[in-house]
Amino acid sequence: MIVAFSVSPMGGDDSVGEAVADAIRVVRASGLPNETNAMFTNIEGEWDEVMPVVKRAVEAVAAAAPRVSLVLKADIRPGHTGQLTAKVQRIEDALGG
Repeated sequence: MIVAFSVSPMGGDDSVGEAVADAIRVVRASGLPNETNAMFTNIEGEWDEVMPVVKRAVEAVAAAAPRVSLVLKADIRPGHTGQLTAKVQRIEDALGG
């Protein structure tokens, strides 16, 4: 599965960067394939691998804020791996890139 998620603190000061960085550190330390873009962090693995990482990322943000916002989208496709990059490559190929 691929999970795209965004987690951010609510109710604290205006700067969210350090709390979000703490969440991304959790994801990168997981060892699962991942990437971060301007809106989401994507992580790929099995359900029982990915969801605990998302939970730990939320907990990392919660340590810095009284309230946390989580947006999560999942592409659940059993039997497929390497899709974090393969999906993008298929589009690049279709674009002639």
